Amino acid sequence: MRVVIQDNYDKMCEWAANYIADKINNHKEERPFVLGLPTGSSPIGVYQRLVKMNKEGKVSFRNVVTFNMDEYLGIPHEHDQSYWYFMHDNFFDHLVDMKPENINILNGMTDDAIKECADYEAKIASYGGIDLFMGGIGVDGHLAFNEPFTSLSSRTGLRDLTTDTRIVNSRFFGNDPEKVPAQALSVGIGTVTDSKEVLVLISGHNKARALAATVEGSVSQKWTCSALQMHNGAIIACDEAACGELTVDTYKYFLDIERKERL
Repeated sequence: MRVVIQDNYDKMCEWAANYIADKINNHKEERPFVLGLPTGSSPIGVYQRLVKMNKEGKVSFRNVVTFNMDEYLGIPHEHDQSYWYFMHDNFFDHLVDMKPENINILNGMTDDAIKECADYEAKIASYGGIDLFMGGIGVDGHLAFNEPFTSLSSRTGLRDLTTDTRIVNSRFFGNDPEKVPAQALSVGIGTVTDSKEVLVLISGHNKARALAATVEGSVSQKWTCSALQMHNGAIIACDEAACGELTVDTYKYFLDIERKERL
């Protein structure tokens, strides 16, 4: 596992955007570059920088296929809190050469959640798997909507959301947790860790405990993010504020080993 520590959120996003753009630009295979993407506040700065680079001709999305992590169950695309809406509003609609047919997002209005999730897994496999999956984590360490105690070998499926997650997300639903959907469709931990690389963004004091669990804790279903310890291509991009729970030795080790990556 790599842990790249930057001074603040903006520099973390700049580093992550540059890393993703370099991976796309250096992709020499005829098949598309397959990119996994998250929603939430963590990746917004990365999306803004990738859009800017795309408009400046520094990176092209013409040969990129995307798969999003998750979607609320029972919310239509046009709902302003659907993740389909979020991705188009914050990213896809601003790219100059993204092909709509290359965008894949789980359908929250499906009549058959089991089939929808199985088809999603099959489509990922049809492209040869995901090259790079970017993600964020919750304060309890959940990756996508894989809440604590989700199997670390789980695949794309239907997830029940915890009360804590609904309370956290209620800020987007008029601060009413009851308005937050109780279920979502989500890629599994196994889906994410099957990717060639996983780049997870962790920022802010409220994510410090989750970062420590991801890097230093035991591999456990309680902290689904800890599965990244078993992944040979896992990278954590974080800011100083998120490092508050790391031991001094761990913090100093990664500052030293990744010193060339410091912006």
